[in-house]
Amino acid sequence: MSPRPEFYFVFAVTALFVLVFLARPDLTRQRAGKMLAFVALFLLPVLAAWMGFAEHWERSKTKQFCLSCHVMEPYGKSLYVNDNEYVPAVHFQNNFVPADHACYTCHTSYALYGSLQAKMNGLRHLYVYYTHSAPDTIKLYHPYNNRECLHCHGESRKFAAVDAHKDTDTTFAAITQGRVSCLESGCHDVAHEVHSLQDVEFWPGPQR
Repeated sequence: MSPRPEFYFVFAVTALFVLVFLARPDLTRQRAGKMLAFVALFLLPVLAAWMGFAEHWERSKTKQFCLSCHVMEPYGKSLYVNDNEYVPAVHFQNNFVPADHACYTCHTSYALYGSLQAKMNGLRHLYVYYTHSAPDTIKLYHPYNNRECLHCHGESRKFAAVDAHKDTDTTFAAITQGRVSCLESGCHDVAHEVHSLQDVEFWPGPQR
């Protein structure tokens, strides 16, 4: 994913103005020159920085970005497991989630996008990544929140019609309120399972 053309334009104009004022500082002696210098040395750099931040913010939501870290490679590979028990694989392969935003769609509160504590955890990940070896097993800080499932499934007719979701008069309410986890044993308890990938069959991907 390349930055948008307008980002390059603003960056180029900013750099050009900076070079002009470095070469001709006397231009700022006049009122018009001072106003132009304010735009060139303050407003345009702020605009360029904001556009760059927004560009990378959106890029960080892509599967390509998530899997650019080698620690995440097995998790990306698990999306192609040819087994309906693997919840992430089923969602990815059947376009239940956008293919290019598959990771972010199911982990919307992770690191950069979560609470202040989540952002601090993200900084900790960077520290560990560059100063230590990644742990053999990567675990969530908190149990997976049903909210991530329900923002797609919660209002669907198919979800409401499943017998297991209404075993008792209170089962459906317990699921929607997060008192019963979607990932409880016996329900949807097979996620990425990256340590078992050597024993599974893989889907080759869409045939083009």
